[in-house]
Amino acid sequence: MLTFFVILALLAVLMAIRIPIAFAMGIAGTAGLAVQLGPRPALAVLERTFFDSSSSFILVAIPLFILMAELLTVGGVTKRAIVACQSWIGHVKGGLAMATVAASVILAALVGSSTASTAAMAASAFPEMRAHKYSDRLAAAVVSVGGTLAVVVPPSIVLVVYGVLTETSIGKLFIAGILPGLLTATGLAVVIKIVAHTTDQAPKGDPFVLKKAVKDSRHVVPMVLLMIAVIGAIYGGIASPSEAAALGVMGSLIIVLAQRTLKFEQFNRSVGSSIRATVMIVTIVACSAIFSNYLAFTRITHSLLEFVAATEMSPTLILGIIILALLVMGMFMDQLAILSLAMPLAFPMAMALDYDPVWFGIVVTKTVEIGLLTPPLGLNVYVAAAQTRVPLRTIFSGILPFLAMEIVVLLILLSFPQFTLFLPDLMTR
Repeated sequence: MLTFFVILALLAVLMAIRIPIAFAMGIAGTAGLAVQLGPRPALAVLERTFFDSSSSFILVAIPLFILMAELLTVGGVTKRAIVACQSWIGHVKGGLAMATVAASVILAALVGSSTASTAAMAASAFPEMRAHKYSDRLAAAVVSVGGTLAVVVPPSIVLVVYGVLTETSIGKLFIAGILPGLLTATGLAVVIKIVAHTTDQAPKGDPFVLKKAVKDSRHVVPMVLLMIAVIGAIYGGIASPSEAAALGVMGSLIIVLAQRTLKFEQFNRSVGSSIRATVMIVTIVACSAIFSNYLAFTRITHSLLEFVAATEMSPTLILGIIILALLVMGMFMDQLAILSLAMPLAFPMAMALDYDPVWFGIVVTKTVEIGLLTPPLGLNVYVAAAQTRVPLRTIFSGILPFLAMEIVVLLILLSFPQFTLFLPDLMTR
């Protein structure tokens, strides 16, 4: 047990000196294996673990979904989605903010990353809201919380990583994320409507013009149909997540070529960005597997479960402790880093308590996203502040009602697991 705490201290020191979380876990896990088994057996385990974890076929979905998002983004489709949403509902009081939420749902289905979605919305939607006399407090807050939709709305890269780390069906995770994602978006819209009618932070936008709304939407329809096709193929059992991702890449390439919005240099940049992001994610997965192997050899997870059983804590209390820990971690780390660090311990505990792995995955990812909004170091807020130049204190104050709504959504997911599992259960019938 002393060795385990030494390895944990090593991991903490490596993260404190800003070593990337993947390398920190890999170094700490390797050191722990060397102490536990000896140098040569540790290298043998290291070689097998790194190969097995990085050669999993399901990882193919990651670069494909990222490439799909990159192609649609550089092709200008995401900007058109924002314009289309604003044309339809931007005329009502608070409409531009609600249009930003609607566009965030579409963007979430493309980008798959919370911080990336927040940055994109801050660069495009925030100036529009400011031009229509929205308060910086509300506009920047909407941009920040809209990014949280990217973690749950499929095809979420975070859910793919969770599925790989825990060997949970990624197809079921995608389908399970649909209703929670829509519930979150609805909750955000309700808060915006309340703020708009009780304060002067959200005036009306431009008058509604049907012809303009239809015109602005025509370039977005193919993208929406593509999203439906990708998720529908998974839901109907026609394609695996990796095959659906390949369909998405082909469809997105056809869309941007047909609309003549993609240049060769942009295509090269999209491929390069996809490769860099994929290498980072696969490295996190592989190094997390090394650390998980160290935990398996130390039997620390088994000892922790025995301790929990001896204390006779209720499953609800244990789940509450896990959620609290994830919220705290979310204040300081990216969601992928949190998953790689927490799941080797938290997931076996949840399974020992007979929680559904798909439901637990949605709860975990939603919890992590809430942590990215909470002060003092909510990463989404920092991203929005850097893009919009709005003071952090102003954004945090604007986020409070949305944060309360996010907690309500999380409590609903915790209290009614069937809400999350309804659509995945239909897949197995």
